[in-house]
This record gives sequence, C-alpha cells and structure tokens, in this order.
Amino acid sequence: MTDPGDIVRPEHYAAHGYPHAAWQELRRHSPVRLEIDGYDPFWALTRYGDIARVSRQPRSFLNAPRLVFSSRRFPQRNAEEIVRSLLNMDPPEHGKYRGVVNRRFTPHALSFLRSHVETLSQEIVAGVAQRAVDAVAGAGECDFVADVAARLPLAVILELLGVPREDWQIIFEWTNQAIAPGEPEYRRGATALETADRARLSLFEYFARYVAERRRQPREDLVSVLVQGRIDGEPLADFDILSYCFLLAVAGNETTRNATSGGLLALVENPREQDRLRADPGLLPSAVEEVLRWTSPVIHFCRTAAADTEVGGQTIRKGDLLVLFYPSANRDEAVFPEPFRFDVGRSPNEHLAFGIGEHFCLGANLARIELTAIFAEVMRRMEGIELAGPVERVRSAFVGGIKRMPIRFRCRAV
Repeated sequence: MTDPGDIVRPEHYAAHGYPHAAWQELRRHSPVRLEIDGYDPFWALTRYGDIARVSRQPRSFLNAPRLVFSSRRFPQRNAEEIVRSLLNMDPPEHGKYRGVVNRRFTPHALSFLRSHVETLSQEIVAGVAQRAVDAVAGAGECDFVADVAARLPLAVILELLGVPREDWQIIFEWTNQAIAPGEPEYRRGATALETADRARLSLFEYFARYVAERRRQPREDLVSVLVQGRIDGEPLADFDILSYCFLLAVAGNETTRNATSGGLLALVENPREQDRLRADPGLLPSAVEEVLRWTSPVIHFCRTAAADTEVGGQTIRKGDLLVLFYPSANRDEAVFPEPFRFDVGRSPNEHLAFGIGEHFCLGANLARIELTAIFAEVMRRMEGIELAGPVERVRSAFVGGIKRMPIRFRCRAV
C-alpha cells in the first residue's frame, strides 16, 4: 500500500521524483477525499476524464482563491493580494486579461520567432560542444540544466519582455526562488514564505522601471503591449501589469526548462528511443508531445467548488478544495495505451501538460517551438549521452523540476 501523502509532500518529490505508484492506486478510486496530517482536506483528482471535466467548467470550479496546495505551515492568503495573474482569475475577468496579450502568442504571431529560437539553440549547444572538443578530443561533460535547458526559455521570454542580457541571471535566480521557495538552495529568507515574497517583490521592483519607461516611450516588447492594453476601455493598473510581467517571467522559463531537462532524462533512460529519434528527425514533433506528457512540468493546480456538484460519482460540496494532478492524468491507463512506456512516436497524444479549457497555457505554442529547436540541436550535435552523476530534483510538489543533471557525451560531426 502506497502512502497517499506522497502526492503532496515536497520532500518526496525531491528524493524520489513523481509518486506514480500512489497516483496509479488513486486512479482506481478517483476522486478521493484525503485528510493528510498537516494539510487541509482535499479531493485528489487523478483521472484524465475528471480533470478535463473540471477544467472545462471554470464557473463551477474556481481558480480563486487558492491555486496552489501546501501544508498548513504556510499561511493561506488570498492569491490576488499577492499577484493578480491569469492563473488566479475566473470568468469573465480571465478572458479580458488574457486578451491583452493573446495575439502575441498565436502560432502566426510566433512564426517570426522560430528562426531566432533555432539560432539561439544552435549557439547554446555549440558552446557546450566546443568546450567538450577543447577538453577531451570530442568528448565532454556538462550540467545539462544550467548549460542547456535553463538558457533557451529564459533568453526567449526575457527578450520578448525587453530585458537586457546582463540582467538575465538575476531574473533567473528570482524566478527559482518564487517557484520553489521551499528548496533550501534557493532560500533567501527565514522561511519559504519570506523567500517567495522577497523574490516576487524583487521582480515587481525590477519591472516597475520598465513600465515607467514604456509609458514614456513604447517599444515592440511585451511590457509595452501591457502598458498600452485596455480592459473595458481602461488601462491596466500598475499592479496588474507587474503581475503580468511576474507571470510571464516565471512561467515563461521554469516549465519549459523542466520539460527540456526531464525530456533528455527520458531519452537517456530509454536509449532505443533516443536512437530512434536521432535516426528519424521527422519524429521530432511527436517526440516533443511525448516529452510534455512524460514530464508534465506543472504537478498540480487547485480548484474550489462554487456550488454543490458531482465529479466522478462523488458528491462535492460548495467550498470543497479539489487538487488536479496533471502527471497522473497523463499516465491514465484509460486514455494512453502503455502509459509508462516512453514512445517518441506516440500518436494520438492528447496530453494535459498544458491544461485544457479556459486556462489552457498561454505559452503552449512558444514552448513547443523552444522544445523542438533545442531537442533538434541536441540530437544533431550530441551522441552517446549518459548521466555523469546523480540527478538532483527540486523540493516542490507544485512544479516538477530538476536542479542539476550532469551528463557526458560525444560531439557529432556536423
């Protein structure tokens, strides 16, 4: 019998990765109301169908007031008092605020960016490969997270926001602290809560000067789009603009970074699939979708029932908290044949890594461009990839992150 508490304890994720055994057991009975010591009672949604149904009813299952589940040791505060982002908005407000930047993230709008992302990917991987060649005759090692996975999505989103290159590192550090404040390595305060607050305020203060500058002299970046945006004919308040910048900076690099590192780990652990992808680059689009299904970088979001209702045969009362576990949905045996097999050619692959419904990830198209570019370049320039040390995971039950992943490889002739 597995411990259902594994699905919410950050220390389990840090030590063991995703608790698939617990989720698999819960899927036989989902939804299940759990009472875990130190946590508020909640309904664990682990089946694909239940999560999809709840996600498609944003007026019945609210994002506000609680989006992320944590233990009672961390004070539960109204999310909108901290940051007003799309993630904690409900209809009709959500649609209005999403509309401010939505056109910048459509496939057509992002098409101009594809070649630039490919160039950045080439520069990143070529730099790592060159150091390897200089070191030991075409063979070398690197920390794939720091040297490859973290660099591309951070560069892309910060360029879109108009942030100069010399500030990218400090933004990177603040986003780490904001997304995983319980991670001892990221802590910058007496508590995880203090760390998260400091990181958020640092990001707010940083972007405040850009907001002021873009009001005087707009450019072609996303900060200018937000400054010029209108909701019901009125400009966005500064707090709303800064919240938007915070969301884009954090979500725009953390999730894709973790999909990239987790995706390479899957290829290392499944060498036949790695060889298959390298031999047939035409599999890259389906491989990217399989990486997203396999890694599911966002572990959970919460919803609150707006009224008495029913989900999966269970009576849900108004005010009940539901926690949606996306990695579990993406291993649901009822939807995915052989769900625990990593298959770069899997089709169909209607995973929920980006969510579904009203809150489908705004940056999904950008993430796919980035993942396609970086894996194309890794397969082109590196071979014989294997782990060169232990994989260190982030201590978080919210995002599935890898802090360090040392690899060794041989450079391919190009």
